[in-house]
Amino acid sequence: MQWWQILLLTLYSGWVVFDDIGPMTGLQIPVSAGLISGLIMGDVGAGLLIGGSMQLMVLGIGTPGGASRIDAQSGAILGTAFSVALHMPTSLALTTIAVPVAALLVYTDILGRMANTFFVHKIDTEVEKENYSGIEHWFLAGTISWCLSRMVPVFCALAFGSGLVTELVKVLTGDLKWLGDGLTLAGGVLPAVGFAILLRFLPSKKHVGYLILGFTITTLLATVYTNIQTIGGSVASLSGLVKGFTSTGTFNALPMLAVALIAGALAYLNYQHESANKQQTPTAESKPADEDTEGEIEDDEY
Repeated sequence: MQWWQILLLTLYSGWVVFDDIGPMTGLQIPVSAGLISGLIMGDVGAGLLIGGSMQLMVLGIGTPGGASRIDAQSGAILGTAFSVALHMPTSLALTTIAVPVAALLVYTDILGRMANTFFVHKIDTEVEKENYSGIEHWFLAGTISWCLSRMVPVFCALAFGSGLVTELVKVLTGDLKWLGDGLTLAGGVLPAVGFAILLRFLPSKKHVGYLILGFTITTLLATVYTNIQTIGGSVASLSGLVKGFTSTGTFNALPMLAVALIAGALAYLNYQHESANKQQTPTAESKPADEDTEGEIEDDEY
């Protein structure tokens, strides 16, 4: 790993925190962390695989009341960096580096929050003086502890942790290969856990029609995309016009199961709409609690 790669990844880990509490440009999410880390390390594919897996893992995780959660972004950064630098399988890097790092950096997140109280007291002092420029100064300075809570551990891991990770890879691919295979298998389950948490907090029962419709259309689009790839590959392989050319791809018609699912979902949605129109909407005081939305996370809880 080159020095400039360590520098860029360290600076980016600080930007991730700053962006998450401020501008929110979209570069602070785990999949973006994997993408940018992959660009820096020279393997975008590995970065997207690790970052996307971390993104799916935290899909349904919220932070009510400002509570700390696992740092999936830093996990994606370090997982991608070591995976590419040490030619480590992405599935193994996900479970042995990305996920443990994401869990461990919860403690540095808490430390950064505690250190931030220093700047809060400075702001209180400026408020008493009615010094608005001082308030702005110390408010912006409060990002220092947040950024350092990620930059310091990421830098130390990248600069001094390669030897440890190398030995870990040798063990998990050698004498303890059975353990490495088990961790790889467990890593494949993590995205499903994220989806399960997300569905738990979403009103899935009330909007099951949309759930079925979205799943079916997504599956159909994936099939269409695969067929388009087959067509493109066949056409690209032609160096010129070939008489009697036939593609080896198999293209099936729209399956009846998909048609039935889409029709069933639309029928259910129409039934819900008609039932809602027939019933008088109760007032806010008399409206009973909806069991389907119990535990649903609202925007103001983040």
